Amino acid sequence: MRIVLASASPRRREILGMVCPELEIRISNANETCDSDTPLDQIPRLLAEKKALAVPIEGGEAIIGCDTVVVCEGELMGKPKGREDAIRMLERFSGTEHLVISGVCVRTEDKIYSESVTSRVYMRELSRREIERYVDEYEPYDKAGAYGIQEMAGAFVTRIDGDFYNIVGLPLCRLTEIFKEQFNTELI
Repeated sequence: MRIVLASASPRRREILGMVCPELEIRISNANETCDSDTPLDQIPRLLAEKKALAVPIEGGEAIIGCDTVVVCEGELMGKPKGREDAIRMLERFSGTEHLVISGVCVRTEDKIYSESVTSRVYMRELSRREIERYVDEYEPYDKAGAYGIQEMAGAFVTRIDGDFYNIVGLPLCRLTEIFKEQFNTELI
């Protein structure tokens, strides 16, 4: 089975490339909006489906769509709109916990399967200087929640419950299980 990732994310490409070195990329131009009444934990699953359905498929291929959101105290924290928004998000996470929810969808010619995977992230108290330094150095404007745990922001995290790679943007462990359970195929 040929694996196709419907994403432009270099992080997702790197993660999936660890188990699928022959990976092909087809960037999805799917509409990334959901109805306002969509439950927060279902938004990434629905967006992952849209992405997987938006790229062409050929026989013998599996298309993987993925989307990640961050939720803090019931508020969806998307990609920051700029420096001040990124700082606001990180100040909100300081000394608290938040959820990182990734939707993953696998589509073949005759089947489609999707689900959401949740990880919980706990951050220590952060100083304004730490937050500003991180935002200014890493410019995390393309990341939901305004941080990458694989970067310097990993020093902010005291604990995680769940899949580390889910927090980076692709729930690798669950994805390999989905291929076994739903498609009778092993990625590794």
